[in-house]
Amino acid sequence: MPLFCMKKLLICLGLQRKMKKQKKHLRRLPKDRRCFLHPGDAAKDMESAAALAKELGNWNEVSDFYRRASELYMECGRPQPASDALVKAARALEDTIPDAAVQLYNEASAILEEDGKEQMTFDLYCAASSVYVKLEKYSAAATSLLQLGLAADKCNATNSQCKAYLGAIIVYLYAHDFKQAEKCYNDCSQVDAFLRSDQNRCASKLLSAYTEGDIEEIKRLAQSSTVSNLDHVVIKLARKLPTGDVSVLKTDAAVEEEEPLDEDDLT
Repeated sequence: MPLFCMKKLLICLGLQRKMKKQKKHLRRLPKDRRCFLHPGDAAKDMESAAALAKELGNWNEVSDFYRRASELYMECGRPQPASDALVKAARALEDTIPDAAVQLYNEASAILEEDGKEQMTFDLYCAASSVYVKLEKYSAAATSLLQLGLAADKCNATNSQCKAYLGAIIVYLYAHDFKQAEKCYNDCSQVDAFLRSDQNRCASKLLSAYTEGDIEEIKRLAQSSTVSNLDHVVIKLARKLPTGDVSVLKTDAAVEEEEPLDEDDLT
């Protein structure tokens, strides 16, 4: 190992020992006195150690140091930097440990929501959704967008809410899960703001185009201005629609329409 790398590693280890010593000292004191020992300063040390661990490619230590920094920020009643520390960890791990990254994004969002700062979670839910898409976990990606919509609803961010709901529907369509996309549309349409939105009309037209097997209409809608204003990851997925054989949906719809009524079945 090069000398400069060894020096950085020693710094990381030294900071780790400092962290353990600080936490041991904190545990010996009454809770109401702990914040006077400046755990925020120790948190900054942990963030510095995490940055060095990142340079060394020690990804597990990156996560550990940032998590410890987050814990220390929370100890002194600073939820926003606590969330920021987890976000830094998530961004560092996106390419190497993506499953851990989305977990960190979700934990960071939870901290902000508990602090009543839902609007600050929007980018985090989008980031989590993006990682899920890379992992081809489309249901989880759609769920992240729906969580964004719920957070937006709590702070009356109607436009962001409607865009998130349309995004979730598009993700389900990209995964060729028409039934789930339709269910998602019906559930979201219970929200009055979405029901009256341009995003709702776009989603309705998309679903109709699928049931009619109209590939050209699907492609046209995917290029619409309504879709172009969504998150860039969702836009990329929309531009690839349809991903499966939509003629099957048209056939299924026709069969349902032609199915004769059973006069004996009055249920």
